[in-house]
Amino acid sequence: MSVDYSWYLFLGAALFTIGAYGLLIRRNPLVMFMCIELMLNAVNLTFVTFSRMLNDIGGQVVVFFVLVVAAAEVVVGLGILVSILRRRPSATVDDISALKG
Repeated sequence: MSVDYSWYLFLGAALFTIGAYGLLIRRNPLVMFMCIELMLNAVNLTFVTFSRMLNDIGGQVVVFFVLVVAAAEVVVGLGILVSILRRRPSATVDDISALKG
């Protein structure tokens, strides 16, 4: 019993849509960061699905590199966000002036 590939593509599209909606609607930087990660994982699911459909390992290799870059992004981005939110807990993305030294 196997699940059809179209279900995985539909799930990837739904996750990407939820992430894009959250990114456009919310103003909290931490929630926006999580929405970007959700969109990134939706694209990874789509890459893996197409890789399995075409019996090619190229999509899985791309996902590996995307996950490495995403891990570095999380380390740097989350560090910056936590330091900003510690100084001003009610900070929004419009408060770019908090990044000035």
